[in-house]
Amino acid sequence: MARISGVELPNEKRLEVALTYVYGIGLTTSKKILTETGVDGEQKARELSDTDQLKIRDFIDHNLTVEGDLRREVRQNIARLTEINCYRGQRHRRNLPVRGQRTKTNARQKRGARRTVAGRRRVGK
Repeated sequence: MARISGVELPNEKRLEVALTYVYGIGLTTSKKILTETGVDGEQKARELSDTDQLKIRDFIDHNLTVEGDLRREVRQNIARLTEINCYRGQRHRRNLPVRGQRTKTNARQKRGARRTVAGRRRVGK
């Protein structure tokens, strides 16, 4: 089982898909890594040779920020926004959508489950 950046790649997936299991690597970045290192992305992750695994690991270490470092960087960016009290930081602090989405309706994931309010029912005539 191939281990890259502390993540076990799933054996049965194609290599270009298996690399996306690493936080910070999507499909586009995965394809870029494989073309730069000259490794075939169509092969399964279990078929990856040690030399190819080393090539991929070295490329990721030298050119990309992934896993723990990337998570820390994102967390620090959010902490900076909340600390300087900008609008985006306030939205993060209140756990509301940050990028301009409407909240009158929708935004249920961020706002949580609906809370029933007494006296809000329509009265039929």
